[in-house]
Amino acid sequence: MVATAQQLAGGRVPLEQRDFCAHHLLRLLRCQRDAFPLPWECQGLRHAWDACQHRDYVMRMKEFERERRLLQRQKRIRQREAAAATS
Repeated sequence: MVATAQQLAGGRVPLEQRDFCAHHLLRLLRCQRDAFPLPWECQGLRHAWDACQHRDYVMRMKEFERERRLLQRQKRIRQREAAAATS
């Protein structure tokens, strides 16, 4: 994580949003506060935060799928070994 806990607390970032993309969210919240009546001025920062969130989601799903497949493979190997030992 790029942002420290003190920076996130000072920027009032909610606990549920303190993830790997929190440094993007911190910049976005600061921009929204500084350019309050004009939300479109922070569109680039919003896009950067959304893109980071998407990349993080895709990476977590890939890791989950890899772990699932490894567990299935391990189970198949154990079943083959058990079948070979009984025959």
